[in-house]
Amino acid sequence: MFEKREGERVLADDPATLPADGEVVFIGRIRSPWKHREDCPKNMRAARERGEQATVEIALAYRPGLDGLERATHVIVLSWFHHATRNLIVQKPRHATEAKGVFAIRSPVRPNPIGLHIARLVSVDAESGLLTLEAIDALDGTPVIDIKPYIPTVDMLADASFGKD
Repeated sequence: MFEKREGERVLADDPATLPADGEVVFIGRIRSPWKHREDCPKNMRAARERGEQATVEIALAYRPGLDGLERATHVIVLSWFHHATRNLIVQKPRHATEAKGVFAIRSPVRPNPIGLHIARLVSVDAESGLLTLEAIDALDGTPVIDIKPYIPTVDMLADASFGKD
């Protein structure tokens, strides 16, 4: 459980207890050096600064889907933050001066705790189902729901910005 901070609000119903709208399957697991939440980097920049590689283990049935991924220099990993609280809709991050809606921040605490990680792909071993990444900002054992190649000509938005606090 978590301790609510000033200005935070919870949903009337916890999304984790509601009937499923869609069926998500876990295609693998993240293997990282981060065993405890307090040790885990808060974002990919901080993870890269720590210089610790990580791997993604893809389950046997999904390994054929790795064919051709070795051409990518970076990947987008979508994960499921299975330890995250799901019913907090307005949060006050430790570093913020005011509370914000969950869709205006990058916290793993959200109705659907999907993590998005853009990482440099160091190697692909399709036979063993192992992707080696430069870094990751997720706990060891975090389920993976999808892998996509990062394509700069499609994914990079030169004019994107986000205002400061």
